[in-house]
Amino acid sequence: MACGSKYNSSSNGLLLVGSQGSGLIQTFSFSLNNGHISAIANPTSDTANQSCVLKGQPASMVIDPAGAFAYAIILGSACTAPGDTIAAFKINSDGTTTPAGTPVAVPTPIALAMDSAGKFLFVAEGSGLEVYAIGSGASLAKVSGTFTAQPTALAPNFVALAATPTVFPGIGVNGVQNAACSAGSNPPTSEFLYAVDSKNYAVWEFSVDTNTGALGNPPGLTAVALFGTDQVPAGIAVDPCDRFVYVSDSLTNKVSAYLICTKVISPTPCPNADGSLHEVENSPYSLTGNANGPGPIAVDPYGNNVYVVGTLSNTVSGFKISPATGGLTAMTPAVVATGLEPRSIAIRGDDNWMFIANHNGATVSQYSIVPATGALTAEAPIQTDNYPWGVAVK
Repeated sequence: MACGSKYNSSSNGLLLVGSQGSGLIQTFSFSLNNGHISAIANPTSDTANQSCVLKGQPASMVIDPAGAFAYAIILGSACTAPGDTIAAFKINSDGTTTPAGTPVAVPTPIALAMDSAGKFLFVAEGSGLEVYAIGSGASLAKVSGTFTAQPTALAPNFVALAATPTVFPGIGVNGVQNAACSAGSNPPTSEFLYAVDSKNYAVWEFSVDTNTGALGNPPGLTAVALFGTDQVPAGIAVDPCDRFVYVSDSLTNKVSAYLICTKVISPTPCPNADGSLHEVENSPYSLTGNANGPGPIAVDPYGNNVYVVGTLSNTVSGFKISPATGGLTAMTPAVVATGLEPRSIAIRGDDNWMFIANHNGATVSQYSIVPATGALTAEAPIQTDNYPWGVAVK
């Protein structure tokens, strides 16, 4: 790891890592030119004797589109805190973070997702879902919605969630020639939330009120819609161009691919722009090589590639997306190694850098990305504090 702690947003990226060992957030800067890492806040050499700094253990983490605030699940059970919360952190100009606002108590939070406009924070809570409107200073206000659940054989277990975009990717470092859509395109006016249910092997579809964030039934339906997956789905990612949804199927080592019925897609097989999902031909797609236990999954910021973390094989698998059908083709090589027990994945908005937190390895795997092909090149692992879980990048 390089020495020094300077951070310059014009020449450096910023990596946030939640350490469950010490109960804190570490920040690292990295050169956008060569990826060289420098520790900024809570360097690993200084945190070995600390515990429960945040009065809990940070888990899932996201950064808002402006890069101004980060939000993290803080699990309080391992500390003396009264319960689990969602906490907000201001990202300072020097790369440090400071708590912002008052943490919000939530029951059994599992995963976070944010809409592309940075207006709403969605929370998976096992048998339930919550939505929070994001206000000034990263304040969170709980949103109530009205929807009707479909009868299911089992009570749902929501483990991951993702929303359709209302803002398309902008013109970034790589230019729009690498994106399937751009800021100049007309973005969708409707928004949908998809939640993975690992008990019923299904994805639930909700409509999202773009003004308030409230969840409701999809258009024309008297209840939320359910779409079948393969066995024990674990992760979900939505294409940033509002075309496709991808779900990792952890028991069968496959990825299910769906077309989203929106105005972006031609009428067949979508007579209505209602957000419904249609499984694409040849889905689900098998992971190859030694990949095992697919979990966290991500689509790159320009909608060209899918990456899925093998939680049992310590790997990440890459696929190319067919822009016409949403079908997947494995990259070469199809599998790249991570550290021990990978738990989360984040891709920088310029599509040049990927990071994966390795819970039992006290490392974050860093990869450079070739935007034209999606190919990954592993950089030296980043040494972190014990038990890193959530990871986010700006």
